[in-house]
Amino acid sequence: MSDALFMERCFQLAQKGAGRVSPNPLVGAVLVHQGQIIAEGWHEQWGAPHAEVNCLNNVPTNRQHLIPESTLYCNLEPCAHYGKTPPCAELIVHHKISTVVIANTDPNPLVAGKGIQMLRHAGIEVRTRILEQQGAWLNRSFFTWIQEKRPFVVLKWAQSADGYLGLPGQRTPISGKTTQRLVHRWRAEADAIMVGTKTALIDNPRLDNRYFTGKAPLRIFPDFKDQIPEHYHLMDDSQDTWLIGRSLSGSYQRTQGIQTESPFSVNWLLEKLYAANKAILLVEGGRALLQQFIAQGLWDELRIIENPVRLKNGLKAPEIPESANLVETMQLEEDVVRIFAAQNGLFN
Repeated sequence: MSDALFMERCFQLAQKGAGRVSPNPLVGAVLVHQGQIIAEGWHEQWGAPHAEVNCLNNVPTNRQHLIPESTLYCNLEPCAHYGKTPPCAELIVHHKISTVVIANTDPNPLVAGKGIQMLRHAGIEVRTRILEQQGAWLNRSFFTWIQEKRPFVVLKWAQSADGYLGLPGQRTPISGKTTQRLVHRWRAEADAIMVGTKTALIDNPRLDNRYFTGKAPLRIFPDFKDQIPEHYHLMDDSQDTWLIGRSLSGSYQRTQGIQTESPFSVNWLLEKLYAANKAILLVEGGRALLQQFIAQGLWDELRIIENPVRLKNGLKAPEIPESANLVETMQLEEDVVRIFAAQNGLFN
């Protein structure tokens, strides 16, 4: 069987860690002996054992003697430094695995080819750049985090067929229930989620992921004029929250008031998120907030949901930037979901 087939399996396994390992990368590992998979593993939780460790730990007792004769597939270069866990490259050398196949070199300066060098120095054959572009896309948030030193920014909105976000001054649900579950999956995979003040006031959103499993993201919203009532969902202290531009009093445990100049700077926010190890930011509106990110070119992906309903008036959806490259389209009942990547990004 081909290297590509086993690497695709690594990608599938790696995806299981989405929403659980950030800001670390998504990594899967597959151990193959004479064309048959004898063990698999993936990075399951930040700070927990890496994919290679889990894979080797999953080798059945009656097959452990096959490890030195096997090929290990992993979509990202095995680490060569001590972090939360010992170096995976050392473990591979210890097990005397004959061949290692990799999709991407790790851009982290602590690794950046050192893992491959360690393996080759030990006499292990290393094949690289197998489905390299697909591997980079899988870990696009991690690559951005390391190379740009900021979170990966996803802008999301739902619009009518005639290009409106909603009717004036009122909450206007547009997308269907199936799409709503997808959006809650996106939230579970993000580290932070943000809306503007007007959206917070009109929609009274929860910004949680109650329709999907996994952790709830950090909620962020600006409120420089103390407009958000304390009985609103965003003020319920149910999950970690940053309230920008307003001081807080009372018994808040998970809601933090953050002082800054008005209007807040997108660069300031991204720097603050980077310092807090928040590697994926999902911005859900409204229009003014989305336009701030678009105008400054500080976005990496657009996720646009369009429903056939026609509103005929209201708040116009943002214009899709010329630098946007359509990479995926999916139909979910009546909704069409389109994914765009920035053409000047790392993966085009």
